[in-house]
Amino acid sequence: MAEAAVEAAARLRPDAGETHMARARNLYWGKQDYNAALAELELASRTLPNDPQLFELKGYIERRQGRDDDAIRNLERAIELDPRNAGILTQVAISYHNTRRYAQERSAHDRILSLTPNDPSAQLGRAFVEFEEKADVRSYQQAVESIRRTNPTAIRDIANDWLLCALAERDTKAATDALTAAGGDSFGLAYADNVRFNRPFVEGVIARMSNDEVKARAAFAAARAEQEKVIQAQPDNAEALCVLGLIDAALGRKEEALREGHRAVELLPVEKDAKHGPNMNKYLAMSAAWLGDKNLACEQLAIAVSRPNDLSYGQLKLLPTWDPLRGDRCFEQIVNSLAPR
Repeated sequence: MAEAAVEAAARLRPDAGETHMARARNLYWGKQDYNAALAELELASRTLPNDPQLFELKGYIERRQGRDDDAIRNLERAIELDPRNAGILTQVAISYHNTRRYAQERSAHDRILSLTPNDPSAQLGRAFVEFEEKADVRSYQQAVESIRRTNPTAIRDIANDWLLCALAERDTKAATDALTAAGGDSFGLAYADNVRFNRPFVEGVIARMSNDEVKARAAFAAARAEQEKVIQAQPDNAEALCVLGLIDAALGRKEEALREGHRAVELLPVEKDAKHGPNMNKYLAMSAAWLGDKNLACEQLAIAVSRPNDLSYGQLKLLPTWDPLRGDRCFEQIVNSLAPR
C-alpha cells in the first residue's frame, strides 16, 4: 500500500523533493534498503536543503548502518531546524544513550522536559540516565513514585518503568503490582529495546527472583506456548526467536535455546542492523548465562557491549537477569568497563 502511494506521487511529481522523501521512507521502513534510501535523500536535498525531516530520516538510516557519529550530527541538524520537536529530541537522546554519552543525553532530556514538563515519559527518561550510567536506581524510582502519586491516569503507561525499577530493587511485590497495572502483554527489559516479552515470561522472572521455582517453571512453560505461536506465524523473526531461546534457557532446554539464540543472531546481525542487531547477541549471552555456559555468555556479551546499544552498567549491575554471571571474572571485567569514570 505504501509503495503504491509512493508511485502514485511519482507519476504526478517525479522530480519533487517530497517524492524522493516518500521513496526514502518506504525504502527505509518497508525494505530496509538503506543505501537506496540515502540515495533518494540526496536527490531530495536538492529541493529540500533545510527540511528537518530529511536530516532526521538520514540520522535514523545511518544509525542502522552503525555510523553513529554521522547519525548524531544529522539528528542534531534536524533539531537546529526544528528546535521544539520533542520527538526528534527524544531520538537524539536515544542516540546519546546508545553511545553512552550520558552528559549529552541529560542535556537532551532537559530540553525535552522544558518543552513537555508534564510528560511522564520525559520525566522518566531524564531519571533513567542515572540508573543506566551509575547503577543508581533512586532517581528512577522516585520519578516512578511521583508519577504514580500525582498522575494516576498515567500508571499504565509507566508500568514497564515501574517493573524495571522493581526488578533492579529485587522487590517482588512491586514487580507483581507493576505487571498487574500494565494490563497489556508486551514488556521490555531495557530502554528503547526492540525485543518484547510476554506476560508469562515476566511472571517467570519475578517468580525465579523470589526463589519460587515451581511457579517459575509453570510461567515459563506458559510463555513458551505463547511464543511458539508467534514463531509459527513469523519463523524468521529474529526478535521473536531470541525470546523463545531465552524461554527455553529458563526451562533448561539447552540445545533448543542455543539453536534459537544463534539463529536470531544470524537473522539480525550487527552488519545488517547496527541499532538492533547487538540485542540478539545480548539475549544470546543471557540465555547462555541461564544455562551455565559462562564462556559463551561472556563472548556474546563482549560483542554486544562493543557496539552502540542500550546495554549499560546499570542493567548489568542491578538486573536479576544477569545474576548467574555474578562473580565470574570475565563478566565483572565487562561490568567494570562500563562503570562511570
